[in-house]
Amino acid sequence: MHPVECLAVWLGRLPFSEALELQMRICGLKKQGEGPDVLLLVEHPPTITLGRNGGREHLLVDEETLGRRGIEMHHVDRGGAITYHGPGQLVGYPLLMLGKGERNVRGYMRNLEQSLIDLVAAYGVAAGREEGYTGVWTPGGKVAAMGVHISRWVTRHGFALNINTDLTYYDLIVPCGIIGKSVTSLCALLGRPLDLEEVADRYLPCFGAVFGRTMTAVDRGFLESIFGGSPGVQSEM
Repeated sequence: MHPVECLAVWLGRLPFSEALELQMRICGLKKQGEGPDVLLLVEHPPTITLGRNGGREHLLVDEETLGRRGIEMHHVDRGGAITYHGPGQLVGYPLLMLGKGERNVRGYMRNLEQSLIDLVAAYGVAAGREEGYTGVWTPGGKVAAMGVHISRWVTRHGFALNINTDLTYYDLIVPCGIIGKSVTSLCALLGRPLDLEEVADRYLPCFGAVFGRTMTAVDRGFLESIFGGSPGVQSEM
């Protein structure tokens, strides 16, 4: 079976609501059988999201405090509870039409975890899974959170991998509603900051290998030319 093409787009820093609108538009067309698979990679301004499992009780400050600190809050239809997105964090949104052999939600989540385990291993960090929980874990704490939405076997939402993230923002919440578990970042584990776009580039072969996709890096303009918008450029990875 030939690998499926997947367009990978680095969007830079983008408001959460704008990235969500883009996801919805692409997934709406994919449910109609239009367009290739897409991997959106993005960095968000400070944002707290609440998933289908709620987690409002795990917000440790009031909304006025969030507003004063310039932190947005959104209720979304992904799995999971409360989490944080912000500068220095690589957020990935795979928008895939799962093939017949891929239509297993647990298997999809495991593959997403594995792609991130492989990525952090490329930086010399040993990571794995924690029994009973989703995400990617290291001896120093959880380095990546995950929450997805799958409808008609089209995937949406995805993961948040802490690279240079300011971890003090996690003091505002109980991350993912898990009490007694710490969070960490690649910067904290390695003792040095990393270039976020470079990490995004290194993720593409990890994702492609696990999911059996041929990754093609494109700009947002090229993506919009397929799913509605203006022309852009592409390059094989």
